[in-house]
Amino acid sequence: MNVVVKTNNLWLDDKIIEMKEYALKNNVPIIKDEGLIFIRDLLRIKRPINILEIGTAIGYSALLFQNVCDSNIYTIERDEVMYNEAIKNIKSLNKENKIHVTFADALDVYENFKDKKFDVIFIDAAKAQYLKFFTLYTPYLNDNGMVICDNMLFHGLVLNKDYDNMSRSLRGLVKKLDAFREYLLCHKSFDTTVYDIGDGISVSIKK
Repeated sequence: MNVVVKTNNLWLDDKIIEMKEYALKNNVPIIKDEGLIFIRDLLRIKRPINILEIGTAIGYSALLFQNVCDSNIYTIERDEVMYNEAIKNIKSLNKENKIHVTFADALDVYENFKDKKFDVIFIDAAKAQYLKFFTLYTPYLNDNGMVICDNMLFHGLVLNKDYDNMSRSLRGLVKKLDAFREYLLCHKSFDTTVYDIGDGISVSIKK
């Protein structure tokens, strides 16, 4: 029997709950519940036909997004362990005809998607590469399409800017995220809002 329960305003079945517990146990980064609720509501309004996700991890967000609006989801993952786990999870819910996973670095396979158009692009992968992901994949975004990026405030560090108390690598990452945030806010072809929800979510609408 597939049990469905309500958790933090999210309807999750037992398989999704199992995935969430796996992520917490194995330190797999998945989107926070409040961020997921926010994106769920955006998708209900947008009703996208095709979604591109950069950063599959174990398939958690892809499965939840697909459940919201029955979209076709194309998602990219470069970590082999995460990719195999995602494939297993997607097959267990019989979603392999709706969720298509590419095992690759998203920086290398953007041309594979040149014949597709997306209504939503969700970026939740290597934070230091957000700008590259955005510039490589937004040419495949439909007019009035939406780009959603998670972790834009990165535990509050992007706005805090207390660089003296950060390691060199962390400081570099935070500076890149901050520069990307400014890039989005100043982009002439997109209207962007950064929301203090979850770990910070930006929503950019193509003009």
